[in-house]
Amino acid sequence: MAGGAEQVQYQPRVTAAGGVEHDAERLLAAAAACIDAVLPRARDIAGVGVSTFWHGLLGFDAAARPVTPVYMYSDTRAAAAADELRRRLDEPDVRSRTGCPLHPSYWPAKIRWLAGAGSAAGVDRWGSVGELLAAQWLGQGVTSISMASGTGLLDHDGARWDRAMLEVARIDERRLFPLRDLSDGMRLSEPWAGRWPPLRDAVWFPAIGDGAAGSIGSGCTDRSRIALNVGTSSALRLVSDGAPGAPPWGLWRYRLDARRAVVGGSLSEGGNVYEWCVAALRLGEPDAVERALAAAAEDEHGLSVLPFLAGERSPGWNGRARGAVAGLSLATGSIDILRAALESVALRLALVYDLLGPLAASAHEVVASGGALAHSRAWVQMIADAIGRPLLLAGEREASSRGVALLALASLGRLPDLAAASRIDGERIEPDRRRHERYRELGARQSRLYAALVGDGGAPLPDAASAGPEPLLHRPGRPG
Repeated sequence: MAGGAEQVQYQPRVTAAGGVEHDAERLLAAAAACIDAVLPRARDIAGVGVSTFWHGLLGFDAAARPVTPVYMYSDTRAAAAADELRRRLDEPDVRSRTGCPLHPSYWPAKIRWLAGAGSAAGVDRWGSVGELLAAQWLGQGVTSISMASGTGLLDHDGARWDRAMLEVARIDERRLFPLRDLSDGMRLSEPWAGRWPPLRDAVWFPAIGDGAAGSIGSGCTDRSRIALNVGTSSALRLVSDGAPGAPPWGLWRYRLDARRAVVGGSLSEGGNVYEWCVAALRLGEPDAVERALAAAAEDEHGLSVLPFLAGERSPGWNGRARGAVAGLSLATGSIDILRAALESVALRLALVYDLLGPLAASAHEVVASGGALAHSRAWVQMIADAIGRPLLLAGEREASSRGVALLALASLGRLPDLAAASRIDGERIEPDRRRHERYRELGARQSRLYAALVGDGGAPLPDAASAGPEPLLHRPGRPG
């Protein structure tokens, strides 16, 4: 089946206290509905790959049924628990072992917060949507090394649960699901095998992180390419063999599988900022908004924006950070605010790129993908201008789905080398050098606003006046 696809829309429940939750049963039903829709067109299915959002936390009862919502990466209610962990632990040592900073998006802080709030009652095991699908459809809940690597509880060197961090989270291995590598296949169980006969004999592989799958699906299979994705959130990622040491402060290190690492940085901001602006500012029809953005490309709006609608992840990792707009005047229009907000995300991505770029091959490409970019060419240009490098805008609209398909083929032995499938068609977006200089100035303004409202971790993009021997980025250290 070439090109078959189905999508079910769903939205999280958000709260003023920073909560971002999904209903687990609804996600399970949506996934099953997608399979129901595409299966009649499928032929000769040998394997099934699955990707799901990294970092989502879900509590299960003893029968592997969900008893909590899915708490998303962007849920910041565990910020106080993360602060407590930073006071107690050696954060560089934790990052060296687990690849993750101490932050409310990861499981140690979330599990402690939920236990303290009395929301862990009835939880026998902790997992994610990937474990839910495996438990329900395959009869055995398992956690892939890829998914485990984004929890903050995995010892990367040993590819096992980290005992010290389990103790910090006040759980033991029995409260988690067993680890499996990407190539460990399973089979569909009843009643699902009866519901989906064409999948009865297919090999099902453990769910992996959507970011890892998206990197592979974007053709970014080694250090020659950096994947830049803007969906609801946004990230830059680099796949490499082996397990490199702790990444520079501001970045994380996860796993694709037991052999390959994924290093990068993630923002909690992306298409959610665009959608929030369109709704809050009542901007109207998308094509008209896009034309207005393009027409305003050379305008000076005088605004500085911190886009932290769901706290900050890379590069400052301050879960308590919140969004702000400075510089409003009577002349400010709604398109000015939207453009400044989108530019602010581009500036944060530029900070992450300056940290990640030196880890890539010297002649690397940056491949951009994601639904948010597919709907706004103007935003793609802003990101290219802010980073100061060409972007290859991938034509592939479902990079994560393509990635898990390629990884399943590799696990089945039908694709000897992922690099052989790395060719991606796309449009080359060149940066405008004059606008790049302007974004250096906007980056300096944003940095000053960050320092005033968030802490001293912000530093401007380097410019001709301030650039020294090293880039001026977020300084190593803990979030303010």
